[in-house]
Amino acid sequence: MDPRACVLLLLLCAALCTADIPQDCCLTVSHQRLPPRAVLSYQLQEEGKGCHISATVVQVRDRRLCLPPPEGHPWVKWLLG
Repeated sequence: MDPRACVLLLLLCAALCTADIPQDCCLTVSHQRLPPRAVLSYQLQEEGKGCHISATVVQVRDRRLCLPPPEGHPWVKWLLG
């Protein structure tokens, strides 16, 4: 393989590996309380790790809801069990 092609391929791979991949972040949170049985799954979103705010992202049926983080919100901690 041509050395110039190898260098070009290497640079292209490096650029793709270091590119900022957009995340699907919560921009605001809802304080609407949910019954625990409605939550199918959840994940924690941390501020500064690709997102601007900390949040708890819960999956409810076919929707994702953004709730406040569990720290400082006992009802969210209770909801997550």
